[in-house]
Amino acid sequence: MHPRRPDGFDGLGYRGGGSGGREEALGPGSAARSFGSSEPLLAHHWVSTPPDIPGSRNLHWEERTPQYGAGSPVCAGQNEESVPSSAGGSEQLNKFAGFGIGLASLFTENVLAHPCIVLRRQCQVNYHAKNYHLTPFTIINVMYSFSKTQGPRALWKGMGSTFIVQGITLGAEGIISEFTPLPRELSHKWNLKQISGHLLLKGLTYVIATPFYSASLIETVQSEIIHDNPGILDCIKEGLGRVMGMGVPHSKRLLPLIVLTFPTVLHGVLHYIISSIVQKIVLFLLKKKNPPYFPTESSGQAQSMLDAYFPELIASFAGSLCADVLLYPLETVMHRLHIQGTRTIIDNTDLGYEVLPINTQYEGMRDCINSVKQKEGMLGFYKGFGAVIVQYALHATVLQITKIIYAMLLQNAT
Repeated sequence: MHPRRPDGFDGLGYRGGGSGGREEALGPGSAARSFGSSEPLLAHHWVSTPPDIPGSRNLHWEERTPQYGAGSPVCAGQNEESVPSSAGGSEQLNKFAGFGIGLASLFTENVLAHPCIVLRRQCQVNYHAKNYHLTPFTIINVMYSFSKTQGPRALWKGMGSTFIVQGITLGAEGIISEFTPLPRELSHKWNLKQISGHLLLKGLTYVIATPFYSASLIETVQSEIIHDNPGILDCIKEGLGRVMGMGVPHSKRLLPLIVLTFPTVLHGVLHYIISSIVQKIVLFLLKKKNPPYFPTESSGQAQSMLDAYFPELIASFAGSLCADVLLYPLETVMHRLHIQGTRTIIDNTDLGYEVLPINTQYEGMRDCINSVKQKEGMLGFYKGFGAVIVQYALHATVLQITKIIYAMLLQNAT
């Protein structure tokens, strides 16, 4: 987050020294006061506020400099070195804690939740399944069965390829935005042209990532019983081979990339739109419910730091949750199209052991939707939904634990 002024900031940017130089710089009519002075402190002389310049002192546009609170000022004779040292230590703790909070959220989303992603995808592509695993209780039971028969590593298969796909997506987005006028970020004063260009950039990014996403999906759903451990760069090799028509031989049922591109781009862009809208709404409601303030007490400062870091994490959590829930049927269709014709053998999600082949013959997105609706019912689009519940329950728990630990660290530091 953007750091505010230090507690000891007196409006002039430095401390100490005699007041003569400052009075000469400010003029004879000013009332600059040094810390060693014994004159009484006047309220209107406490802060001399310079003009607000957007971009200076980490201010945003249309944001005013926060005035100093009504706390206890520095008294005459007080040790001046204790104030900046305590402020510096608190600032370092805040930076470290902010990094730790973000890292804990990222770790939970991509590492701890990966077994839920594996089970969720396996259930989505398993058209044989009689048990749809719509609740978290059956999902946990299947996780235990898989880890017992294949070892705990089976639940984290394909995790490296998911990071590679994320890296390819971010890299492609950055390169395209550098060489084209398509904006990577939207300004506060956005218009329809900027939104269209931004969404076009997202769509082109997903087009580039489609073959690598398909290779990563195969690694996450392929059974460990008949699958050797893939290399860290196999995802890139398989993705490039899919583009150039080389690599591992596939069946005639394999759909061309042009057929897979539309559902993949549609899912990615809609997920981004829904998560962004929900995130903005939740962040607005949280800030409206708990408006920011600038306390002077140490306990108030700790609570202020909590209020600064966690609303964005909660908003991001809510946005991803809503997008995953609303787009779950589309994700099921997309995964079935990606996995078709790849000769992938998956685990039996009904029993927790044995393996099953994937022998679907969908002609495209519309045929897949009609087939699932007729043969498996509307709930067939939600196979493995219990894994989503487990995933976000785990994420919420880690966020809450991190918040409690952070509050305790701040209280002990102050």
